[in-house]
This record gives sequence, structure tokens and C-alpha cells, in this order.
Amino acid sequence: MVLIVDDIRANIIALKKTLELHNIDVDSAESGEEALKKILKTDYCLIIMDVQMPGLDGFEVVKILSGNKRTKDIPVIFLSALNTEKKYIFKGYETGAVEYITKPVDSDLLILKVKTFIKIYEQQNELKAMKDLLSKEIKIRKEAQDNLEIKIAERTKELVQKNEELELRNHELQQFSWVVSHDLNEPIRKIQIFIKIIKDLYLKADDKAIDYVDRTIKSAERMQTLITDLLAYSRLSAQVKPEKTDLNVVLQEVLGDFDYLIERKNATIKTNELPTVDSIPSQMRQVFQNLIGNALKFSSDDKAVIEITSEIILDKAIDSPSSPEGKFCRIVVKDNGIGFDEIYLDRIFIIFQSLNDRQSYEGTGIGLAIAKKIIEKHNGLITAKSKPGEGASFIIVLPLKYELK
Repeated sequence: MVLIVDDIRANIIALKKTLELHNIDVDSAESGEEALKKILKTDYCLIIMDVQMPGLDGFEVVKILSGNKRTKDIPVIFLSALNTEKKYIFKGYETGAVEYITKPVDSDLLILKVKTFIKIYEQQNELKAMKDLLSKEIKIRKEAQDNLEIKIAERTKELVQKNEELELRNHELQQFSWVVSHDLNEPIRKIQIFIKIIKDLYLKADDKAIDYVDRTIKSAERMQTLITDLLAYSRLSAQVKPEKTDLNVVLQEVLGDFDYLIERKNATIKTNELPTVDSIPSQMRQVFQNLIGNALKFSSDDKAVIEITSEIILDKAIDSPSSPEGKFCRIVVKDNGIGFDEIYLDRIFIIFQSLNDRQSYEGTGIGLAIAKKIIEKHNGLITAKSKPGEGASFIIVLPLKYELK
């Protein structure tokens, strides 16, 4: 809103009509004193002030406005028909006016100046509002940051405590596993010994009793294998420092352990040169033992063929292209066994899951879960590709250099 201050009412009416024709809201005061009262109550975007008035003249009113923090930035245009000399014009600017116009007034020029100052006022208000909003946002963000830092510190402390508790419980669990393994294995060994003694000494002539005893012995052997596998799975939580490992040496040790089974299955083993990687040798041995053991166990009645191949690859991805400059290796253990449907791919790496009839194929369902946990502990990947009756390929991706998690 624009305030017109003039002691002559006719001048106010004429100027007011001119401004209202341009959709400018106008208020008026007929003295300096009345103007001051209105300015203290209302926010004006511009004041058009007559210079010479009875009582407080225009110069005195503007001087008072300039000394007030709330009103000092209100733009003032002086209009004067009498005080047209330079000294009055200079005085007008010195008191704080933004413009000094002498009469007769060019109405087009006046409207242009009024609209300009209104626009400036609106922009200043927008800028002030934006500044206030920004200040509030900064304050809110600072408070949020402070609160976040406090929460992070509290959460970090809580996680450290829980981690310490977890490490303690993990240590206790490992000790418990060792004790339970020993305590459970001992009675099972005795069961196996005494059952065999009963079979050999007292049941030679009873085929049905011998069949029951053989089933009991097999059940005891499965229980012993299960305990051994569970113990192996629990050991994977222990922190062991990795070392340079020639996987060719590891593989040959595993194949040596399977000599009898390889010969009995009339199996052919094909291998190429495997890389040297940073790993825990005993755990990598376990991976090969489980994969090759499965390949032999699930081989068809025909001649078993197992291929173990490797290549250096570019990225940590199952389908990464090969590259001599790569930092990863891909190892594939392929067999021509019974295979499986890939819709069950997620199941085969879960502990105690088995896709096959345990009467036909003995096992605990832990071997592949152990292999997966070992490979992931070495910051690697493992998956499989297969079709029923067409064998299976187990694919491993390992970093050549690796720091244990």
C-alpha cells in the first residue's frame, strides 16, 4: 500500500485517483503528525510526501522515519511545487528520500517510479522471507545434526557393547561345540562297537536281525557325520589369518583323500592350472572336499567325469569376462551326475536342505552350506548351474588378494 501525505486534500484526491487507475492501493494523511501515527500502525511499501506542510514538514517526518529501525527502509518520494531550488532537493536526499520530484508532475513518470519502488519492496520482502526461511532451515538442520551425532554416538556405543557380547557368546559357543562334539561322539562310537560285536558273535544265523543291525550301524555313522559337519560349520565363525595358498596343492590333497572312491566309481578327474590366492588353506580344502565329494556321490552309474577348471577374471561377478589383468578368479567344478532343477538353487546352499532321497544318497545337507559360508567369508561368490540328468557345475569366484572379514 502507498501512503500519500499532503496538507491539501485536492492534491491527495487527484494523486489517489491516478494511482488507483493502475490498481495501486492507496492510503492518505493530511499532516506529518497523522502520517507518523499511520506509519506506526500500518506497513507501507512507499510514501509520497509533500515537503511544505504546517506543523511537521516533510523533511522532519522523513528524518524521524530514518531514525526508527522499523521505518527507516520505507522509500519516500518528495513532491514539491514551492521548494524547487537545488538546496531543497539536496536536503530531501540527505534526509533519506529516494526521489525528489518537482511540480508540475509528469504522471506517467510518477507512475513508473511508483511501480518500480513497489516492485523493489515486494522483492525485498520475498528476499527477507527467504532469508528467514533459510535461517529456520539452518537452525532445524543444526539441531537435527546435533541430535544425529548424539544418536550415532549412542548407537555406536550400543553396537560395540553388543559386538563384545556376541564375541563372548561366540567363543562360548565354539567351546560348547567342542565339548558337545566330544561328548556325543563318544557314546556313538561305543554304540557302533557294541552293535558290531553283537552282529559278529550272536546274529550270524539270523538274516533279519543282521539287516536291523546294519541299519542301526548306518544310522550311527550318519549321526557321527552330522556331528562332525556341525562342528565344522560352527568353526567357520573363528577368525583365522589368511595366507598365500596354492590351490593346486589343496586340490591334489583332496583328490588323494578320494583315491578309493574315485577308483570304485571308475571316475575321470580333469583339471587345469589353479591360481594362488589369499585364503585359509584348511577351509578351501573343505570347499573342494564337499564339491568333489558331492560330484562323486551323485555320479550316474556310468563312468563319472569331473572337471575342475579356473581362469582369471576382471570383476567380482559370476559371468565376468576373463582377463589376465583381473583381480579375481573363477573356479568351476563340473560333473556328469544326476543334476538338479535350478528352481531349487537357493535351497541347496541352506543348512540341512537336501534335494535327494537320503536312502539312495547319504548326507547331512550341511556340505554345501559350509562351502557357501567359507566362500562368502573369503569375500567371494558361489552358485550352480544344472539340469536334471545332465550333471551340475558349481561356480566359485574368489579374490586373488583378500583381507579376511
